[in-house]
Amino acid sequence: MSAASTPAPSLSNGSALPGHVAIIMDGNGRWARQRKLPRIEGHRRGVETVRAIIDATRELGIRYLTLYAFSVENWNRPQEEVGALMGLLEYFLKRETKTLVKNRVRLLTIGRTHELPAVVRTQLEAAIQATAKFTDHTLVLALNYGARTEVVDAARAYAAALAAGREKLNDGSWATFRRYLYTADIPDPDLVIRTSGETRVSNFLLLQGAYAEFVFSPVLWPDFTKADLAAACAEFARRERRYGLTSEQLKPIPAASK
Repeated sequence: MSAASTPAPSLSNGSALPGHVAIIMDGNGRWARQRKLPRIEGHRRGVETVRAIIDATRELGIRYLTLYAFSVENWNRPQEEVGALMGLLEYFLKRETKTLVKNRVRLLTIGRTHELPAVVRTQLEAAIQATAKFTDHTLVLALNYGARTEVVDAARAYAAALAAGREKLNDGSWATFRRYLYTADIPDPDLVIRTSGETRVSNFLLLQGAYAEFVFSPVLWPDFTKADLAAACAEFARRERRYGLTSEQLKPIPAASK
């Protein structure tokens, strides 16, 4: 069966799954505070949830998972917390690369990763190279990422291409410009989930998420489970994605009237 004719994965009720799920992982600090624990304990527990949700998306048949792991604004947090987050990222990459290879999950990153600490960049590059040949499932880590920063970087690259004659101004279009985004080779998200009950997007995939469905889960990230992910996917399946059309335009034409 060709890729074009392969049916989309579905939930147990037969509803189609999103092909790309992006998650704003929120609530680690509140999870720790509720338990009178240091914030870093919430982040450590959040890393365990990351591992579980990677497995869950693979088991459900979701091909792309993007996790908002560290934003450009997160550098403004206390230096002790930033250092701990970088240490947890290095630990995750060291521990999970073999698992990603075993499960044939490709790792990609988006963001200004060149500004991350050298030891983290080394682990990232090793994991990306080790998983580069896999295509069935892709994990995208948004690291030192911000949508506004992405647009600035894309605009600079596009302007440089125009100046060099690689692009023509009159040919400008979204299809052309998107090639200069961090996500040029990644499909747009179908479903964006934010945990912890907050209802904002926090500078995450603002252009790519233009037609995504959003689900705001009240569950704090360390407590988020495969069942919560499946519930968000079920909510996605109930939505009608119109892309500017009307409901009537989306309905199939009855056979008798063809």
